[in-house]
Amino acid sequence: MQIAERVVVPLSEIELRTSRSSGPGGQHANVTASRVEACFDIESSQALPDWARDRLLERLGPRASAVAQDERGQLRNRAIALERLRLRLADALYVKPHRRPTRPSAAGRERRLASKRSQAERKLGRRSPEIE
Repeated sequence: MQIAERVVVPLSEIELRTSRSSGPGGQHANVTASRVEACFDIESSQALPDWARDRLLERLGPRASAVAQDERGQLRNRAIALERLRLRLADALYVKPHRRPTRPSAAGRERRLASKRSQAERKLGRRSPEIE
C-alpha cells in the first residue's frame, strides 16, 4: 500500500480484524461480520524507513488503526478501512512547506496609504464646525 512518495507498507504488516457491525440492519447484520478494523503496528514495522517511523511514532503513537462499518459487505468495508488507514498515515507523514515571508509591493503600500488618507478626510468632514 503506497502511503507517500517514498513510503510503501506491505499489506502483510496490516492486521485486519472483523466483527459484527453495530446499528440497524435486521437479520443480515446479526449474522455477518461486516465491520472491519485495520491495525498497523508502527513500532515493529520492517518496511518503514527510520525517518518515517520516527515521525509516525511522534504523531500517532505505536499503533494506528481505522474502522469501517459503513457498507453491508465485508469486502467493501475492508477497502474503506484500508483507505482510511492510508490517509491517516499519509497525513501524519506530511510536512508543511516553510513559508517565506513576503513584502508588500510599492503599489500595494500606496493603495493602503491612499485609503488611510481618504478615511481621515471623511472623518474630518464629519466634525462639527469650529466656533471662533
